[in-house]
Amino acid sequence: MPSTAHAPSSLIQVERVAELRAQVRAWRAAGERIAFVPTMGNLHAGHLSLVREGRARADRVVASIFVNPLQFGPGEDLDAYPRTLEADRRQLGETGCDLLFTPSVREIYPRGQDTHARVEVPGISDILCGASRPGHFVGVATVVCKLLNMVQPDVALFGEKDFQQLLVIRRLVEDLALPVEVVGVPTARESDDLAMSSRNGYLTPEERGLAPALYQVLKTTAEALRAGEPVERAEQTGLNALAAAGLRPDYLSVRRAEDLAPAGPEDRALVILAAAYLGRARLIDNRRVNLD
Repeated sequence: MPSTAHAPSSLIQVERVAELRAQVRAWRAAGERIAFVPTMGNLHAGHLSLVREGRARADRVVASIFVNPLQFGPGEDLDAYPRTLEADRRQLGETGCDLLFTPSVREIYPRGQDTHARVEVPGISDILCGASRPGHFVGVATVVCKLLNMVQPDVALFGEKDFQQLLVIRRLVEDLALPVEVVGVPTARESDDLAMSSRNGYLTPEERGLAPALYQVLKTTAEALRAGEPVERAEQTGLNALAAAGLRPDYLSVRRAEDLAPAGPEDRALVILAAAYLGRARLIDNRRVNLD
């Protein structure tokens, strides 16, 4: 069984792939199972729930902090993205992480980004968030594939808040035959149901008061679908409700949960996905709904 005892001071931090692999090799030689939690830092309770789930599923937990420039488009918040390494390191140690991998951009992209091989997952990468952020999921898939190859974990954990990202990663792992189990962990929420996100820190106090409307609209849309409202009408009503609540909707879309195909009349396992702008922040969230 995976161990649960952990001393916060035992957290190891490495910056080089060679150091990472040497430590993982030593754990594997001892017969230990490895869990991996990739992050971009500025950690919150949602990230820490992934670490705790990793502790429950493995003997050792590796986390990474890497703000991946390849997944940021022109004009996006790469330079402004919050970086809080000292606080992150403390929280990871206290939560049960064994090793923190903090590579430089050069370590991940030694020949630069422009000439680096890339991983593309067709079909589910250019819709929804992929349509609003062209190239974003190529950047995500590329860096996640690299990190999985560097760590070579038994299990990797991702939050369900980024539902499209989770499906992209599951598809790349399946298609490229990577020997890792991908686990989605339920979205961590504030007391008013706002999904936890590093970008919530961009919200002003007034915007923070408006932000929970995103999930409230998702819940209302789910209730409408269960009551038999047609998909297109439920989507439009939801978009109108977001705008009325003071958010600037990017999309609200009802999709088939297994592959994000547009929901058809025979589909019962659905997911409602939404993105909306609020001040400097772009908020995303989703809600599963089963019509059976």
